[in-house]
Amino acid sequence: MAAHTRWTRLLEILSDQGHLDVLDAAERLGCSAATVRRDLDELARQNLLTRTRGGAVVSAVAYDLPLRYKAARRADEKQRIAKAAAELIPAGSTVGLNGGTTTSEVARELALRPEPPGGGVALTVVTNAINIANELAVRPQVKIVVTGGVARPNSYELVGPLVDSVLRTLALDYTILGVDAVHPRFGAATHDESEAGANRALAECAGTVVVVADSSKLGRRAFAQVCETGAVSVLVTGKDAPEDVVGEFTALGIDVLRV
Repeated sequence: MAAHTRWTRLLEILSDQGHLDVLDAAERLGCSAATVRRDLDELARQNLLTRTRGGAVVSAVAYDLPLRYKAARRADEKQRIAKAAAELIPAGSTVGLNGGTTTSEVARELALRPEPPGGGVALTVVTNAINIANELAVRPQVKIVVTGGVARPNSYELVGPLVDSVLRTLALDYTILGVDAVHPRFGAATHDESEAGANRALAECAGTVVVVADSSKLGRRAFAQVCETGAVSVLVTGKDAPEDVVGEFTALGIDVLRV
């Protein structure tokens, strides 16, 4: 198992349990206790956990892992979700994208759109994610609009009042939102309130809101609400999404696509 994969798995265990034992982690990962100790030392150096005698405990950041570690989670499922979400966007549309691993995959799918026969712009993307803007800026067929704001290192998202001041003047056809949790009663949510504010602004100026979330995020709650369930038109998720939770969403009139 590659070091990056082990680090991601260790951080996931910490996020779930709040603590980690070296011997138990070694058994789960199928590696030696010495390897786990070295991995924990490296993650502690990055301020992603706090070392203890015989293991580690979470630091505050471990509950909201940096994007570079989230990318390895459910990668195949996220790529399927991204492809399905991108197919919902007609040519010539204006679409908003927030930050996150799944929306970054959506951006890569949208970047494959061909230039219109007569030349010009295939679609316009409005985003508060600087990594997405960086990838799309070199695509001449995609017009990219960046909101401005203060960069949040964990997610590469721009947040704060500058985001609102730009978005309140725009009208989007679609917004595709990546979230940390989506619940039939409590809506879409994320772990950070500043990200939630920026994402809410993207949702409020869109005609259609599409939420992209892998199946592990369905039926869960997170700290800060992005939008109410009623604001969501389409939910794109994995094929393993629980039937009962999917049923609750469909009963609310939300079109659920499982891929």
